[in-house]
Amino acid sequence: MTSVLDDPTLERHFKGHRDVITSVHLNSNMKQIATGSLDSCIMIWNMKPQMRAYRFVGHKDAVMSVQFSPSGHLVASASRDKTVRLWVPSVKGESTVFRAHTGTVRSVNFSNDGQTLVTSSDDKTIKVWTVHRQKFLFSLNQHINWVRCAKFSPDGRLIVSASDDKTVKLWDKNSRECIHSFCEHGGYVNYADFHPSGTCIAAAGTDNTVKVWDIRTHKLLQHYQVHSGAVNGLSFHPSGNYLITASNDSTLKILDLLEGRLLYTLHGHQGSATCVAFSRTGDYFASGGSDEQVMVWRTNFDSVDYSEVLEQKCTRSEPLSRNSKTSVDNSRTQTTQVKVSDGIGRSYDFDSHESGSRSLDQHTQIFSEPRMESPSPSYTQQHQQQLKQTETDSVPAVLANTLQHIVGQLDVLTQTVAILEQRLTLTEDKLKECIENQHKISAQQRSNSDN
Repeated sequence: MTSVLDDPTLERHFKGHRDVITSVHLNSNMKQIATGSLDSCIMIWNMKPQMRAYRFVGHKDAVMSVQFSPSGHLVASASRDKTVRLWVPSVKGESTVFRAHTGTVRSVNFSNDGQTLVTSSDDKTIKVWTVHRQKFLFSLNQHINWVRCAKFSPDGRLIVSASDDKTVKLWDKNSRECIHSFCEHGGYVNYADFHPSGTCIAAAGTDNTVKVWDIRTHKLLQHYQVHSGAVNGLSFHPSGNYLITASNDSTLKILDLLEGRLLYTLHGHQGSATCVAFSRTGDYFASGGSDEQVMVWRTNFDSVDYSEVLEQKCTRSEPLSRNSKTSVDNSRTQTTQVKVSDGIGRSYDFDSHESGSRSLDQHTQIFSEPRMESPSPSYTQQHQQQLKQTETDSVPAVLANTLQHIVGQLDVLTQTVAILEQRLTLTEDKLKECIENQHKISAQQRSNSDN
C-alpha cells in the first residue's frame, strides 16, 4: 500500500557562500531565495537554472538574518556590524543602511503588511521601525541577555522574542508591554515564531527541544525531544499542520502537529543545519548549514488530503486528557531509510517516521482546522466532486454500492496498516531490549574473565 504522504524530494542545491549560512528565506513568488552568512555577504539565488546568483556586499561583518518583504521587492538584512540594510534584490544590489543597535543585530522581520520591521540584538533590546523611512518607533527592554529572534504575529498586533536569558516573551505592539514570559526552556532559546493562526507559538532551544505554547492560555501544548543537538531554527507550514526544524545534529525534522509526532528526518547537510524556512505556499522549503550549502526541497505534502486520514486515526485512538501534553522521543520512533539524489551524483538520506505518540490538548482545535487552500484540489474535494457528478448523472445503484464497498475495504486496509505499525513498534522495542541484554551479558562475561 502506498504511503499517505509523498516523501520530500531535494530539488536544487546551491553553493557560493564562503562560511556558515545563518539565515534563509524564500520570495513569495518562489523565483528567488535569499541567504545570509558569516562571510558578511547576502546571496540571492534564482530558481531558474540558467540565471546567475547575486552576491550583495555591504555589511562589514557577519550577516545574521535575511528576509524578503511580503511583496518581494525588498530584502532586509541584520548584521554583526550593528546595522540593518534594505536591499533591492536585482543585479545592482543597491541598499540603504541604518545603525539599528549597539550590539550584533540577530534578527530582522517584516510585518505582514510590509510597513514595519522588528529587530533584535545582543544589546538585549527589541526595536520596531518603519520600513520606508527606517524611522525608529520604539524599543522593548525586559530581556536580560542577548535577544536571538523577534517576530510579528500574523495580524501584526503581537511580537514574540527568544533570548539567551532562557525565556520566550510575548509583547503587545500597541501597549509596548510584555504580556507573558514562557520560562520552560532549559537552555538558550535560539528561535521563536507564530503559528499561521496566530493562536500559538513555537520555540527552539539549545536544550535540544522544540516547545509549542497556546498564547491565550499560556499552556504548553506540545514538547518535542527529537533532536540530539541544539535546535537552531524552525518554520511552520502555511497550513499550520506541520513544523520543520533545523539542528546542530545535522538533520532537519518534519513534525506532524496534528498527531504530535515526528514524520521525517532529513540528512543532507554535512555538519550543523543552521536555518530552515517554508515557502509562502508551503510547496517548498529551503535549508542552510555550516557546510556552506543551501538546499531546496519540494514538500509534497498536498498530494493527498492527509488531514482526513489523521482524523480517522485520531477517532480510533484513546482520547487524551484535557491537560495532557505530547512528548515525542527518538526511542519510540520507527524509521525507514530513503535515498534522494540531487542530480549531480550526490545522494542524501532521509527517514520517514511513524510514532505511537498522540497530539495536543483536545480543547485546542487550532491544528486540525485548515488554514489555507491547497494549491491543487485535495482528495476529499475530488471525492465530493465525483459524488456530485454521480448524483447528476443518475449512476445505477449497483455501481454506487460497489464504490461504497471499495471505500469500506480501503478503511479496513488503513486500520490493518495502523495495527501492523503498532506491532512493528513493539517488535522493535523487544529487539532493542534483547540486544541491550546481550551487551550486558557480554560485558559481564568479559569482566569475569578479566578477574
